[in-house]
Amino acid sequence: MPSILMILTSATSWTQLDGSQRPTGFWAEEFVAPHEVFSASGADIAIATPYGGPAVVDALSLSVEVNHGDSAKVAALSAYLEKHAAALQAPQSLANIHLSEFDAVFVPGGHGPMQDLAVNERVGLILAAALADPEKVVGAVCHGQASFLSAGNASGSVFRNRRLTAFTDDEETQVGLAANAPWLLETRLRAAGAVFEAGAPWSPHVVVDGNLVTGQNPASAAAAAKAVLTALEARVEAR
Repeated sequence: MPSILMILTSATSWTQLDGSQRPTGFWAEEFVAPHEVFSASGADIAIATPYGGPAVVDALSLSVEVNHGDSAKVAALSAYLEKHAAALQAPQSLANIHLSEFDAVFVPGGHGPMQDLAVNERVGLILAAALADPEKVVGAVCHGQASFLSAGNASGSVFRNRRLTAFTDDEETQVGLAANAPWLLETRLRAAGAVFEAGAPWSPHVVVDGNLVTGQNPASAAAAAKAVLTALEARVEAR
């Protein structure tokens, strides 16, 4: 069974363009749906944050409003998070992670990664090493791709010329957060040289480019996780 490292943000606020602090964290569905998919496959899953601090869910992601009025879905998300509360409260520190122990790295989103994962050197080193290893798979969903901005070398971003998707500038505008955001993820990824492929707003959209798997938004979380498992299976069969 594969071993998968899930890197979560430990940020609880996102610094806005005007200097205000917007409460944030990881987005519930973007952790829960992939974790469920990976668990169902029998994968060994480790959870880590930059310095081992707690991974805190964005309370907004558990509101009925952003979950299309589906109170049953919110209850299921909340129950799953409660079930895994101990692991989320005391994750591993990335300083203690050895990439050789994992087959894949997966980064859920939420606006938290815009605050900490986008500028964390250790995250960048892990992602760069995993991406350079054709036997490993790198996956991320929504704002989790902000972590890609920390991965570079003397030649620039290691994601340059790689096909990917992420939460789009259009989607950020539609939720009313673009105007006060210090920067926009799609814009930054394009500027770093990524070949950005946007799907329809709010619809499931997954891009697979070799050992890189990315999902656009919360609706893409489960599909992105399944694509990661498919990519891992293909690597096992090719050996």
